[in-house]
Amino acid sequence: MIEEAILEARKLAHENRLEGKELDELDELEDEEDEEFLELYRQKRMQELNALSKKAVHGTVYPISKPEYEREITGASNKGPVFLNLTSSTNTNVESRVLSELWRQAAQEYGEVKFCEMRADRAIENYPEKNCPTVLVYKNGDIIKQIVTLMTLGGVRTTMLQIDTLLVETGAVPESDMRVLKRRRAAEEAEEERIMGTKNIKTSNRSRLSDDDDDWD
Repeated sequence: MIEEAILEARKLAHENRLEGKELDELDELEDEEDEEFLELYRQKRMQELNALSKKAVHGTVYPISKPEYEREITGASNKGPVFLNLTSSTNTNVESRVLSELWRQAAQEYGEVKFCEMRADRAIENYPEKNCPTVLVYKNGDIIKQIVTLMTLGGVRTTMLQIDTLLVETGAVPESDMRVLKRRRAAEEAEEERIMGTKNIKTSNRSRLSDDDDDWD
């Protein structure tokens, strides 16, 4: 039992280390990881990529008009979640511009998910400009998620990390999705580097102050 637990722990450690890595990144680990395990993981990753490729039927943001709404949004959501960005009618709404750019990136990365866009005042008469952008997520004909402005996501600093979380929360992609994991891992590594950089600066400053004190002795 103990040996089985140890083997399982090692397997999980390997999987955590490899989770979210691209094929070329896996190749770089050939000298560090067990060859047989790495090959199995490489095959698993290939299967995931092939499955995603087959499901990637969209890949772009669909501009929607009011006559198309029922068919392209409500009706289409019976086949899977549909994400609608209700945009501002002006070019001065920075949050709306930020989300439109993220929408395009998300549509390209998540080709299996349907992303749509429509001017808010054309979708809903007299819709308040202050509520733009608004995100509506449809599933099985109903709205399952509504986000008014980007305030709860990060405002103008909203990134693909928050879009990933939205996709996971609404069931559009699993939390184990390699695209989600890769971006989270990159963000964690960047944060670790930032913290280490801050620590190094503080250490350097303390050392410099100590040297200055010695000069006065």
